[in-house]
Amino acid sequence: MDKEYFSHETAIIDDGCTIGKGTKIWHFSHVMKGCVLGENCNLGQNVVISPEVILGNNVKIQNNVSVYTGVTCGDDVFLGPSCVFTNVTNPRSGVNRRGQYSKTHVGTGASIGANATIVCGHDIGEYAFIGAGSVVTKNVPAYALLVGNPAKQIGWMSEFGHRLTFDQNGKATCEESGQNYELKDGLVKRIV
Repeated sequence: MDKEYFSHETAIIDDGCTIGKGTKIWHFSHVMKGCVLGENCNLGQNVVISPEVILGNNVKIQNNVSVYTGVTCGDDVFLGPSCVFTNVTNPRSGVNRRGQYSKTHVGTGASIGANATIVCGHDIGEYAFIGAGSVVTKNVPAYALLVGNPAKQIGWMSEFGHRLTFDQNGKATCEESGQNYELKDGLVKRIV
């Protein structure tokens, strides 16, 4: 039976991976054993997916990204060019810390900008937006917009990637989608 995903001839895919229908794996990328990649993912050039990483459906990973063991991503996640994940909080070349990986989960619909660094053990909430070059050193709430080093929250984003402006009643509307949001007790949720 023909495979239901595309892999470039220079890509390496280890045995024991599960790769969803419609996924594309491009030049010089390596998918290691035990990975689960959802449907319709796109792995750009020179991407490394380490053992046991789980990616949801429609995850877009741009060039030169390494997703290390301990990282999981929900559906519709965007990982910008050369963004970085870590998986050990105190790495030393002379000390083997394999098996001491801290976990990081990137929530559904979240975007991580080019050259951003996500320090392990910190989750990124659904639809959060991490600006290019930011260094994330703490958990990120859903819909939060973070920039800088260390990353600081400067606002909130809609599911369509637009900055939200809340009125005095804690309500906001996305300029593109018309979706409504509520800010209450320091957290944002979409009003359905």
